[in-house]
Amino acid sequence: MVVTTTVKALVLKAYGELAVEERPEPPIGPTDVLVRVMACGICGSDVHGLDGSTGRRRPPVVMGHEASGVVERLGARVAGLQTGDRVTFDSTIYNPESFFSRRGLVNLCDDRRVLGVSCEDYRQDGAFAELVAVPAHIVYPLPAGMSFEQAAMVEPVSVAVHARRLTPLAAGDSAVVFGAGLIGLMLVQVLRAAGVRRVVAVDIEDDRLALARELGASDVCHSGRADAVQAVRALTGGRGADVAFEAVGIEPTVRAAIAAVRKGGCVTLVGNLAPEVALPLQSVVTRQIRLQGSCASSGEYPECLDLIASGRVEVDRFISATAPLEEGAAWFDRLYRKEPGLMKVLLKPNA
Repeated sequence: MVVTTTVKALVLKAYGELAVEERPEPPIGPTDVLVRVMACGICGSDVHGLDGSTGRRRPPVVMGHEASGVVERLGARVAGLQTGDRVTFDSTIYNPESFFSRRGLVNLCDDRRVLGVSCEDYRQDGAFAELVAVPAHIVYPLPAGMSFEQAAMVEPVSVAVHARRLTPLAAGDSAVVFGAGLIGLMLVQVLRAAGVRRVVAVDIEDDRLALARELGASDVCHSGRADAVQAVRALTGGRGADVAFEAVGIEPTVRAAIAAVRKGGCVTLVGNLAPEVALPLQSVVTRQIRLQGSCASSGEYPECLDLIASGRVEVDRFISATAPLEEGAAWFDRLYRKEPGLMKVLLKPNA
């Protein structure tokens, strides 16, 4: 007799409807790892996916891609990991033999899939479940002493580290970060850890700006009460910042980021809320501004784990709450309604 093992999973059954269901245990191939999920963060993209506005969370799907846990079982050809290892894993599943992966651009792999995403091209259940199966090559052991909650925050840190790696920076440079949400605040810390002399944070919420200053921003600007571009120029001898990071993804902040950098500066675009924005083309061309897109991350997890373990990037204070999987729908609703004070909620499927 064949016995089918089931696991609990938080399923997006229809837009706006989440429920915990029993699902078959995910199978693993010879190069896969089965992970017992101990913590999984609710990402802003998951919250946006709740109402179908992104087109990338088509029901039914198990969302969740910011996770950590314990190795439950190994595929026959997996080496370097053992059952019981404490691990995290990349949100991106990629083919290491693809054209882009061989060039170190795994985030641009043509076979790329993101955990917890269901779109026109593929369906890949994620980590809001007791168990999740992932390829061994995206699994990373945790440093000694790192909690599962801290490890579940590696993915947003990796987005900031990837953006920093793509951006031409010297230790004494000045940088401005537009948007002091989770990614923007990670950028502030990552830039200071890299030795950037002046980091200016721009946002429209006082509490976020106060936190940005606590986490290392040398200066802050409330763009609802002051002209951010003028403020940045005043802080940089009238020239503008060497680099800018746009972590919102809307036209006003993209334009402000372009205007806030010096001639020959670089604007790295991290936010992607709006599908299209109008650019001040002549300003970009005549001032020789470099525009750099930054997509997810590309192998930065080891550096991120070190940054968190060493305390150079603080993640604990971003965790607003932890909750069992059964409370997931209620927490999604609170995040969707933009309840004040909430930043990162972690679900614990095996609590």
